[in-house]
Amino acid sequence: MSFSQKTSNDKNMTDKKPELSDAMKKKLEPRKFTKNPILGTKFTIAVSSAKGGVGKSTFATNLALALKQIGCKVGLLDADIYGPSIPKMFDINEKPKSDGQTLTPITKYDIQCMSIGFLADQQTPMIWRGPMVTSAIKTFTQKVGWKDLDFIIVDMPPGTGDTQLTFSQEIKMDGAIIVSTPQEVALLDVKRGIKMFDKLGVKILGLVDNMSYFIGDDGKKYKIFGEGGVKKTAAEFGKEFLGEIPINPLVSETSDKGKPIVEASPDHEISKIYIEFAKKIKSSFL
Repeated sequence: MSFSQKTSNDKNMTDKKPELSDAMKKKLEPRKFTKNPILGTKFTIAVSSAKGGVGKSTFATNLALALKQIGCKVGLLDADIYGPSIPKMFDINEKPKSDGQTLTPITKYDIQCMSIGFLADQQTPMIWRGPMVTSAIKTFTQKVGWKDLDFIIVDMPPGTGDTQLTFSQEIKMDGAIIVSTPQEVALLDVKRGIKMFDKLGVKILGLVDNMSYFIGDDGKKYKIFGEGGVKKTAAEFGKEFLGEIPINPLVSETSDKGKPIVEASPDHEISKIYIEFAKKIKSSFL
């Protein structure tokens, strides 16, 4: 055999692609997920933030209360496994009852509530790996006795990790709201969150610019975290911009006391903003 023939034969061998077995082909196929609805509610709305510390839980609790104010029956699911906020924000210090099969939500301010924080001491860290988180999510969505709700508002954990993926892949979510501050560093993560929801087929209802400004004693608006970033990001990705929420000390004060501002002071200007958000959500579904 000449050198040229050998080289030609070697090239033919390297060009030939190995055949995959049927079993291997099946393993390489994209996994198809069955999205199960949360029983006992008509619609499930996720409140998400790709970055922590932007006021996501404050938004979720006040949106739930605002929906109640306009006549909806509402549940609030605290899916922030590693940092549950609902027990503190609603001043709930009791454990949910169980019949051995299902957990009964704790009702406060006419909102049906469930949180991992109800089952553990508030100062105990949740040192859980992915499978335990997944199991907890399935319990809270499939083994809680939610009753006759129009909406469940899900307070998601920040980021784009296991919990968000599990929820988006396995739970039928009717929409997601992304909360952010206008800082560039926060918006970088928001863009990742938008792409995640789009990839997983979850409709994004809109973006909210939280802590967008404060009004000084002189009556002027001061935009200390930047201006217009959330609105620009919404436009960049073709999503709706739902609006701005200014900084106001009463928001944190009321939440810390266990009675969020929409419940504590329904006529406050901040409460009215949440009511407008709630009207938009209600009109989109009911």
